[in-house]
Amino acid sequence: MLGIIVTSHGEFARGILQSAEMIFGKAERVTAVTLAADESVEELVRQYHQAIQAMGPVDELLFLVDLWGGSPFNAASRVVAEHADRYALVAGLNLPMLIEALAQQQQPLAEVVPHIERTAQGGIRHLDLQTDTGDDDLL
Repeated sequence: MLGIIVTSHGEFARGILQSAEMIFGKAERVTAVTLAADESVEELVRQYHQAIQAMGPVDELLFLVDLWGGSPFNAASRVVAEHADRYALVAGLNLPMLIEALAQQQQPLAEVVPHIERTAQGGIRHLDLQTDTGDDDLL
């Protein structure tokens, strides 16, 4: 089974996981790890290792982080480097991405990553009242 760590600056990771579980339902082997303003990357690495231990056995692990190059990303990349054959990291966390990751937990990591990248990108849309027909329950 695929384990998932959702991680961010501040409480974003906990909030988005709560939102995803409202839609998807309670997920197994998924946890949120957050970075407080006074914590270091080293502390965050320790928190990731603790979360992995608490999660129980997983075949593969996916980190979903808020921002490429930020401290949660940098800390996660250290952990992923230790297990590059079984761990992956995707930045740009959004709700469609997380819901799809939860839905795909039984799939191999090599299939999940490209799928959630497409899903996350597809979740970025704007409402154009000039061209949208109104038959999609817009208003």
